[in-house]
Amino acid sequence: MNRLRKIGINNLFEAILFTPKSYTNTFLIKNLDRNTKNLGVLKVKFLSAKRHQKTLKVESLLLEFDEFLEITIFNYKSYHSKIFTPNTQAYIFGSFEFSGVWRINQPKIIKNINQIIMNFNTKAMQSSNLNDIFREVITLPSLLTLGIPQNEADRIYTIFHPESNLAYLTNFAKNNGLFGEYLETMKFVEIFYYMKSLKAKKISFQATSVLNGDYQSFIKSLPFSLTKGQKNCIEVLGSKLASKMATRLVVMGDVGCGKTIIILSCVAIAYPKKSLLLAPTTILAKQLYIEANKFLPKHIKTSLALGGEKNVESCDFLIGTHTLLYMDLSDFDLFMVDEQHRFGTSQRQKIEQMLSIKGKKPHNIQFSATPIPRTMALIQSNFVDFCFIRDLPFKKDIDTKIITKNEFKALLSHIKSEIENNKQVAIIYPLVEKSESITYQSIEEGLPFWQKNFGNVYSTHGKDKNKEEIIENFRDKGSLLIATTLFEVGISLPLLSTIIIVGAERLGFATLHQLRGRVSRNGLKGYCFLYTNNATSARLKDFIHTTNGFEIAELDLKYRQSGDILRGIRQSGEQFKYFDMYLDKNIAMRANELLNAESSIKNKVESNLETTI
Repeated sequence: MNRLRKIGINNLFEAILFTPKSYTNTFLIKNLDRNTKNLGVLKVKFLSAKRHQKTLKVESLLLEFDEFLEITIFNYKSYHSKIFTPNTQAYIFGSFEFSGVWRINQPKIIKNINQIIMNFNTKAMQSSNLNDIFREVITLPSLLTLGIPQNEADRIYTIFHPESNLAYLTNFAKNNGLFGEYLETMKFVEIFYYMKSLKAKKISFQATSVLNGDYQSFIKSLPFSLTKGQKNCIEVLGSKLASKMATRLVVMGDVGCGKTIIILSCVAIAYPKKSLLLAPTTILAKQLYIEANKFLPKHIKTSLALGGEKNVESCDFLIGTHTLLYMDLSDFDLFMVDEQHRFGTSQRQKIEQMLSIKGKKPHNIQFSATPIPRTMALIQSNFVDFCFIRDLPFKKDIDTKIITKNEFKALLSHIKSEIENNKQVAIIYPLVEKSESITYQSIEEGLPFWQKNFGNVYSTHGKDKNKEEIIENFRDKGSLLIATTLFEVGISLPLLSTIIIVGAERLGFATLHQLRGRVSRNGLKGYCFLYTNNATSARLKDFIHTTNGFEIAELDLKYRQSGDILRGIRQSGEQFKYFDMYLDKNIAMRANELLNAESSIKNKVESNLETTI
């Protein structure tokens, strides 16, 4: 395997995935058919060569068939004259056709005949050397050591030992590459290897503390009932946090599913040990702080760290933003992150390291309101545990509609009506300033119209230093908010009934869903208008027919290349070569079942060994 490191291959799985781009069959053609192309090798004798501008014509004799052959070389170079020297013999490879006389264009000179040569997409090593190495490395016994099923192993063997199955070669040529069950095998191997690699990285650490506080009393004290999804999630977390091994779990639910109560339940489970929550924005941190003081028992003290604080007074639950990265956090045993995708891996890891003690790690719970596709969750579950909340505390009543400039007058009437009924409206623009390349108005261009025709208009955008203060002021006394997509995550605006998204077709499904999720937060009747110049957009038409975040995630996968999605889970950011996230769900399930079976057997063996010892 060391010899393959020159081309970036470090193990047998990577060798398998480095499949030949093509094959050269150097077995001699035994019969010539004048009615079709004859691909293969023939022995010829060069008779004469004539040059005409950039073309070389070589008259030749097919020695085995005693027929004339005309060879044409386009854009010939001086070295061609040396190769096609009259009265010399050679084996040539290519496609032989008959049209009054046998002809071939751009043939390849073959040194070794009667073998199948694998051609690889690399210039780092000679093809002949790679053929020898791959045939030596990829054997049936070596493949079976990887845990690959026999059928897959047989097909992989054929791919790298094509002389064992000439029918495979014929079909490879017809399909111009891997086909059918052979392509399925490479998809299986690729995702099996990736998931196996993730599982290997799922290292267990001892927890800094076992967390088994009385959370049932907290749940009974709530002035409302929990959903089935919330109850199940809290039970799972209660079990995980009570373990001596540090849990690493992602709580994933739709917009408005009630993750705040899950966060507070985790605090109750941890008490009397201390909990920590990292929030992406000041406004989110404040919202969580208010909710914590409203619902947590009075003996659980909550503090808020928003910036500049180096030491926070003694508390049981600390909520903060990025300022937590610069504080002393050694006393905390539970680390939670809200809207975890808003933080870089390095930021999350830094806090986790700050909380680690002598190799022991804190329990780590991450929360996300951006559901991911089922297949991605299945894959990632080999690295981190998941808990899904698939129901909502109340049914969201949101009408979603695609509109164009023709409906602008009706839109204005709707906005006026909602504001007159003490509701709030948000308009999301794609840009802050005018752009020559985008056909939609910017905030700069649109704001004067709204300020002229409406009162209590607030405006902000991503680079605005006072954006969180402006949104808070809008929440308390505004009618109309003009903003960019900074507005998409986690903000609670109870009176917001309508959102208008300008240039909606330019945004991804996840962003559209998050923006729509700002309305109808408490069961209020909601409206989402997708303002577009492309009313026939298939993406937007699909989007308006569901408000379910998990279904939206599947639509996202349908319309985007899986590689774009995968950048979130692959360490290198590269796309899979064969596996397709949207099309190959069943292959991923089969790979996962095989991995789980492997783990079960391994655990059983280890358990038996411990019993014997």
